[in-house]
Amino acid sequence: MKKDIHPDYAECIIRCTCGATYHTRSVKREMHVGICASCHPFFTGQQKFVDTAGRVEKFSRRYGATKLAEKAAKKAAGK
Repeated sequence: MKKDIHPDYAECIIRCTCGATYHTRSVKREMHVGICASCHPFFTGQQKFVDTAGRVEKFSRRYGATKLAEKAAKKAAGK
């Protein structure tokens, strides 16, 4: 490596809003994060799964059928 062109690489403390701290190395001395592995729902087991099919059905009920579905229904009724 060339001398005097690289930033100082030193010990770093990463602090989360939940209170967890992690020690690593970085060019920054201290970092603050909003969410970490200790408090993220995926890692804590509190993750909620979204029912995609239910969302599509809710959309269809709220806004009605699409134009393509309406054309198909008219074509089927005309036979």
